[in-house]
Amino acid sequence: MNRALAVIALMALVLGCGGQEPEQPSAPPGTEPTEDTTIIETADTTETGGVLKDTLTSDNLPEDLYFNIKVKDYGTIKVKFFAKDAPKNVTNVANLAIKGFYNGLTFHRIVPNFVVQGGDPKGDGSGGPGYTVEAEIKHKHLKGSVAMARTGDQFNPERRSSGSQFYLCLEPLPMLDGKYTVIGDLVEGMDILEQLGKVETGLRDLPVEPVVMESVTVTTE
Repeated sequence: MNRALAVIALMALVLGCGGQEPEQPSAPPGTEPTEDTTIIETADTTETGGVLKDTLTSDNLPEDLYFNIKVKDYGTIKVKFFAKDAPKNVTNVANLAIKGFYNGLTFHRIVPNFVVQGGDPKGDGSGGPGYTVEAEIKHKHLKGSVAMARTGDQFNPERRSSGSQFYLCLEPLPMLDGKYTVIGDLVEGMDILEQLGKVETGLRDLPVEPVVMESVTVTTE
C-alpha cells in the first residue's frame, strides 16, 4: 500500500513539472533509484572515421569525446562531454549511443527558455534502461549545457541520474545548479537548439509533431 501511494505521489509530481519553475526537469514516473547501477563497459575502444564502435570504460575515456545528435529535419547538435568530471555518467550515455539506444527516440519535452529533454524509449518521460547512475555534480547549467534528468529528492536523496534521459539548457539555469549532473556543453548547433526551443507543444510539453533523434553517435573529433 505504501509503495502504491509513493508511485501516485511521484506521478503527481511529474504531471506538475511543466513551465519554468520545476525543481527538476524530469522525474520519470515510477522510477526509483537503485543501488545496482549497470554501466555497459568493455575493455577496448575502436573507431572508424572518428566514430566509436566499441563501448568505453569509465577509467579510460578519451580526453576529447563528443556526443553528436542528428535531429531529423533540423540538423546536428554536437556536445563535448565532461569526460574527466563526470566519467560514470558520460560512459553510460556514450555506451548507450554507441549501441544505438538513442537512434529513433524523440525529444519528448520542450519548454521555451528552459529545456529540451529526450532519451526516453517510451517517449513520454516515464521510461529508461532500468537503472540509475551515481551523481557527479560539478558543473553549472549554462546555455547549451547538457545534463542528466532524475527523480526528485524525496525519492532520490542521492540525486542519482536517470539511466538515459538528458536535457539541453535553452538558457542559463542557475536554479538547477548543484542538483543535477551536467555531462557536457554544446560546441556546435546552437541555432538548431534554439529552433527546437520554439517547437509547438501540447499537453505536458510534448511536441505536437515528433522531434526525432535520427541518429546519435560518439566521436573523438
